[in-house]
Formats: sequence, C-alpha cells, structure tokens
Amino acid sequence: MSLTRSETILKMIVEYFIKTAEPVGSQTLIEEYNLPYSSATIRNEMSALEKMGYIEKPHTSAGRVPSSKGYEYYCKHLRDKELNENIRHSLQSVLDSKVQSVEEVLKRSCEIISHMTNLVTVVMGPEEKAEHLASVQLVPINENTITAVFVTDKGYVENKTFILEENIKTDEVIKCVNLLNERLKGTPITGLVEKMESLRPVLSDYIVSHDVVYQAILESLVRFAGDRLSLYGKEELFNHPEFKNDTEALMRVMKLLDDASLLRKADYRIEDDYETAVSIGDIEGNPDVAIVTTKVKIGRDGENTITLVGPKRMDYDKALSALEYLSQELDKYFNDKGGHSSNGQ
Repeated sequence: MSLTRSETILKMIVEYFIKTAEPVGSQTLIEEYNLPYSSATIRNEMSALEKMGYIEKPHTSAGRVPSSKGYEYYCKHLRDKELNENIRHSLQSVLDSKVQSVEEVLKRSCEIISHMTNLVTVVMGPEEKAEHLASVQLVPINENTITAVFVTDKGYVENKTFILEENIKTDEVIKCVNLLNERLKGTPITGLVEKMESLRPVLSDYIVSHDVVYQAILESLVRFAGDRLSLYGKEELFNHPEFKNDTEALMRVMKLLDDASLLRKADYRIEDDYETAVSIGDIEGNPDVAIVTTKVKIGRDGENTITLVGPKRMDYDKALSALEYLSQELDKYFNDKGGHSSNGQ
C-alpha cells in the first residue's frame, strides 16, 4: 500500500491516538515513528489535515486527535487489514467443534471477539415483522414441570419453563398447546400477543380456572415478540477512559446497548458489496461511540446482525478484521452444503 506523506501522517495520528488516548503533536510523531521529516513539515501537513476535517484540536491540549471523518478515511484507505492471529486461532477452535447449536457457536464466538477487541458484541436476530410463528412445542421435564418452546420460521427459539399446580393435569396443557399451534401457527411475531389475548376465552375451556398456565405462556409470547438482543462483554467498556472517567457517557452507551430499537436505528445499511460497515460518532445521542456491524446468514432464512460497540477511539483495524473473518467463517459453518446444518447439528 503506497501512501502519500499526508496519508502516512494521518495513519500515524489515528493509530497513536487509538493506542494511547493522548492527543498527538508533531514532535511525538517524530520520536514515536522516527520520521525523516522536520517538525515544521509535519506541522504543515497536520494543519492541512485539520483544514480538511480529518483531525481536530481538543480544547485541553495543543495536540491533535482524529475526527470522525479521519477515522472513516482510515477505515476505508489506511488500515492494514491484518487479522490478529490470536483471534483467528481462538475462533477456529470454536468452529472446529462439529456438534454445536447455533446459539452456542454465536455465544462462544462473540465472547472471544469481545475479550480480544475490548469491545461489546451485540447479536440481534431478524426483525420481528419479517418472522412468523412456526410452532409451539412442549418438553416435559418431570411430573410437574414442563417447558414450552416457541420457534419462528427464521429459526429463532424462545422457551418458558413453569411448574404445574397439583390440580392441573398435563393433558389439559397439551390440549392448550395443540390449540395454540392450530390457531397461532403462521401468525406474524408482532401480532402474537394480541391474538393470544383473543384466544383466552377458548383456552379457558381446556384449563378451567388455572390462570397460571395462561399467564406463563403469555409471558413467553411477550418476550418472544420483543426485540431479541444478546450482549457479550459489557464490562469491556470500563477498559476505556472515555467511559470509565465519564459517568454520563457510560450511562448513555448503556441505554443504547439495552435497547434493540435504538441499535436498529443506528444500523448502517450494509451495502451488498461490503462485508462490514462502520458508523462513527453521533450514534443515537452518543457523540463518542462507534459501531462496526455485519450480517450473518444462518441457514436458508435466518439472518443475524453482529455489532461491535465501543469508543470512537476503538482499534478499527482489529475490530473490522475480526468481524470480517467471523462473518466469513460463520457463513461457511452454517451454510456450506458439505458442512454443518443450519441448526449446528
């Protein structure tokens, strides 16, 4: 990769600031990178970069820091695109295991990514409006404990385990679930709760005066119809001074992480010819947050969004390379005809 002097200096500013969280001056660049240029030459280049909006001056320092525009240019044109070998090896150890569920593969992979990038990993399933209920199933645990399992046509699974009162017969619950399958199968996820409520008078014929079962199933459907979101590595935020030393900034990013609807708003419209996409700064009221995202297709229909969330000063080369590799390997793991099936079995 052949860079101009201006690009070389911008690359060094970005990478030094990512590493140290300290504003960068011309003398720092000379000493850190043993540059063959005079301090005046570097100052002139930095002045030009600042005028073009790639770097900016913080209020409390004479040095410069990358702007959102500077980070974006770095991601597109200047990063090395080298995958950390420790990340590659750790992910491959997960994917080499031949018999795992979709959930387990995603969980273990995302835990590795979070730990090795110091970023939060967020996994979101398909949007609910695109999903329909495929089935409701009962799994007996013992004489008085059963689990109801709800499955969508996109492969998402939710379950609820509840204990039956002594006067509730198992066959009553089985009749109830059979009725739910008959009446709810094919219903859009967003309409499940409303339809379940409309079935309440009919269900009472099967489970007379035993409201606990109805409420347990309804509670599951409420969770099932909500935004599905799994978080890994939330504690990694405390490794970054942007959040560790600023309670308000930490609370704002926590609010973002806990609300799938906000994260979907910040979804960066991944283009077909890009594996990943980046959004930097001004993320739903978070000026010092950046997100890197990709989509992973699981089987024929299921598609999950995997997002890395962290400070605007995140290590973009490590984050992007890790997410690109994970997306590529998960696609092979779940979708190769000669490989694993979509449910990981």
